[in-house]
Amino acid sequence: MTTTSIFLCLALLGFGFYLLGRWRAMNASVISGKLHSLPSFHGAYVAMCMFVPVLVVIIAWLLYSGNSVDQQLLNAAPIEIQEAGQLDQTKYLYSIITPAVQGLEVSDSALAAQVTNFQELTKRNKLIRFILILLAAVLGGLWGLLKIKPDFRARNQFESGVKYLLMACSLIAILTTIGIVLSVLFESIRFFNKVPLHEFLFGTQWSPQIAIRADQVGSSGAFGVIPLVTGTLLIATLAMLVAAPIGLMAAIYLSEYASSRVRSVAKPMLEILAGIPTVVYGFFAALTVAPFLRNWGDSVGLTISSESALAAGVVMGVMIIPYVSSLSDDAINAVPNSLREGAYGLGSTKSETIKQVIFPAALPGIVSALLLAVSRAIGETMIVVMAAGLAANLTANPFESVTTITVQIVTLLVGDQEFDSPKTLAAFALGLSLFIVTLCLNIIALRVVRKYRERYD
Repeated sequence: MTTTSIFLCLALLGFGFYLLGRWRAMNASVISGKLHSLPSFHGAYVAMCMFVPVLVVIIAWLLYSGNSVDQQLLNAAPIEIQEAGQLDQTKYLYSIITPAVQGLEVSDSALAAQVTNFQELTKRNKLIRFILILLAAVLGGLWGLLKIKPDFRARNQFESGVKYLLMACSLIAILTTIGIVLSVLFESIRFFNKVPLHEFLFGTQWSPQIAIRADQVGSSGAFGVIPLVTGTLLIATLAMLVAAPIGLMAAIYLSEYASSRVRSVAKPMLEILAGIPTVVYGFFAALTVAPFLRNWGDSVGLTISSESALAAGVVMGVMIIPYVSSLSDDAINAVPNSLREGAYGLGSTKSETIKQVIFPAALPGIVSALLLAVSRAIGETMIVVMAAGLAANLTANPFESVTTITVQIVTLLVGDQEFDSPKTLAAFALGLSLFIVTLCLNIIALRVVRKYRERYD
């Protein structure tokens, strides 16, 4: 059975056990005349008892079944495959799994037999999985039904189960973050075993392509990250030069000057910018902004590349305006009206109140909005690919073509790659560098918020 069918059966079975639990609780209340918890809590408790063992079986199956099938295929493989290394064994398994999944015909008779064997093992495993899940669900539901009594604290048990579920979800989020960091870290260590750390951090050339001839430039690859960092910071700076003043002025106008009618229309329209896909911004930058800037540069005697950091930075700044304006607007609106009234009572004008009272009070929220916008600009990819290009130039000239860290990560991991070459592993080193940069920005934001945060009654 397919996964969708299994989940549909579990949903129907869970609803059935819920009704059975509720019905049993109502009968118990008729007999004894009292019931500690509502019948709905008894039904929910029975359904929860059904799903807990099912979840355990699914997790155990996911951890065991894949390795079991692989081992069975290797046991039936030719002796030279069994004695080969892990890399050759993995390639052999994929040569079986890929045709089996895609339904391709295999000309090699020995390999075709293994593909057929894999399909049979998969069907058998699916049947065993369904039987185990169904058995666990039935046993769990019956155990929950046996627990129902008039004095049974079903509500307390159910709420405890929900609490543990929320704790498990939080733990999954934490473990996922740790897993991402560790996976990137381990692969980065493999990269630094092949390429020295000082060459990566202080190198001024980025050419991860391994040349064919030894006399070519970068015959062993050049992995200096400085051009990528420079390009990333250049485009992020240009974006913030556009987004920060426009976003802040828009937030001040909407929160302090605009009427409620204007605000109800202008704020949603401004936030629509955040919902536009980044590939649309990339098209806009490549087809409209970049040609306009190039033609404007020709008219005033400036040489602006067709793929320039300026075009990408301007469009990226437009994209992140809603992040600055919306969060800054929320921070300004959070300032108590008593501060405004006190400033007006002392004779301050509206502009003086904004500059000397409201803006300093909302500073932590505004700084957080700006740092969030910076993180968004640093992590953007599509606009840079389509408007700024892929050339890793070490320059601070916004009229030239540059690239960023995220663009190079995408470029290095596109297509069939071998994860034992410095070219592919360099993507993980770049990801680790980007992670460290964004982590530092978040730490700075937290320190600013904690230092300047004010509590109002």
